[in-house]
Amino acid sequence: MSDQVNAPVAVIVLAAGAGTRMKSAKPKIMHEIAGRSMVSHALHAASALEPLNLVAVVRHQRDLVAEHILNQFPNITIADQDDVPGTGRAVQQGLEAIDPQLEGTVVVTYGDVPLLTSEVLQELVATHESNGNSVTVLTTELDDPSGYGRILRDANGDVSGIREQKDASPEELAVKEINSGIYAFDAQMLRSALTEVTTDNAQGEMYLTDVLAIARSHGGRVASSQIEDRWQIEGANDRVQVSNLARIYNQRKNEFWMRQGVTIVDPATTWIDAEVMIGQDATLKPGTQLHGETIIGANATVGPDTTLTNVVVGQGATVKRSDATDSRIADGASVGPFAYLRPGTDLGADGKIGAFYETKNVTIGRGSKLSHLGYAGDAEIGEFTNIGCGNITANYDGEKKHRTKIGSHVRTSSNTVFVAPVEIGDGAYTGAGAVVRKNVPAGALALSVAPQRNTEGWTLEKRPGTSSADAAFKSSLNTSASE
Repeated sequence: MSDQVNAPVAVIVLAAGAGTRMKSAKPKIMHEIAGRSMVSHALHAASALEPLNLVAVVRHQRDLVAEHILNQFPNITIADQDDVPGTGRAVQQGLEAIDPQLEGTVVVTYGDVPLLTSEVLQELVATHESNGNSVTVLTTELDDPSGYGRILRDANGDVSGIREQKDASPEELAVKEINSGIYAFDAQMLRSALTEVTTDNAQGEMYLTDVLAIARSHGGRVASSQIEDRWQIEGANDRVQVSNLARIYNQRKNEFWMRQGVTIVDPATTWIDAEVMIGQDATLKPGTQLHGETIIGANATVGPDTTLTNVVVGQGATVKRSDATDSRIADGASVGPFAYLRPGTDLGADGKIGAFYETKNVTIGRGSKLSHLGYAGDAEIGEFTNIGCGNITANYDGEKKHRTKIGSHVRTSSNTVFVAPVEIGDGAYTGAGAVVRKNVPAGALALSVAPQRNTEGWTLEKRPGTSSADAAFKSSLNTSASE
């Protein structure tokens, strides 16, 4: 590829289709692969070319699609396709949304080709510009080209045109080189040629492919840029195809991270979203799913059977058989098994959230441990504190949420309940089963249990004839005999 590649004057992404075969209330191009909608994948690849104009042509569920696109690419131009069908008309209206005097390269791509990379588009532009082409079409060869337009070549091997399948002769149908629908055009030639495109064909549409023959008729050079990787130009029309593309994307994402020094024990069961970042020597065990903007630090271990969404995992931390969202797990900390970290959980360095623990909107200081069977919500916990088994923060009074503040080096016994709002001072202790309703000073012991009272003979009197009563009676006979 040439080192001197100009930024395209425009990249036009066609995103107007209804996608009826998806059988979905959601527009086809908004269905997701690896945490991004298909159109978002396409626009990320397109925007990497740094075009002067980035244009999306929309029609089906126009407002919903436009809002979705603008939320991610606020500087994009939205163009509306009218009632005239066909890709030629869609591109024409995309061109009408930008300055008609602009000269240079216009790239046309689609909103449902999520595996297309910016590198392929850059190569397309480089081939187009270095050869002075009027049109350059991205092509590939398929063993079964059914459904695709066929690339036609003249005696010299140059591209002479593209024939849509419904209009193709038997000889043309035998051609295996297909049109991806992705092009680089000379902007002024494209504007002029589109005025000559008609709907006189089997489908009654303005074919963008007709531009190739028109360009040749005016002396322009039409060429191709061929790729071997068919998946980069593969679109999705139904959920089966979306699933296939997701599988291929994920396989490639896993391979990328393994080549960056990440151990993925079972790639077949490990799913990694597009925005995820992973440090060197991290290990992902089977059944791991990393979603959103999750970041995994170096030497961390995640999994098995773990789902993280927008979670930061520090260096050397471990998370196993757990689910976490919008949370932070600092260096050396451990989570799980079977922990549930809800949004706002912030676990400090070398801290622990153990088995069957749920957390939400809680800050846990360095070295503190919440080991098992509890809930901590709307709370702040200091450093090197140990929260006993079965502890909970009772943060909701039926109308409002309240906070619990627990200091550093605190030791709480099993089944302590903190009735918020309440504060526990540094170095304080609680007794087993304590219900803490008042603030506990630093270094104090909080107890709230009544003295134990044993009622002798209660089972024999109140539960006669039960197995418990029989066991108690036999035990009393054995005790009397031993005396």
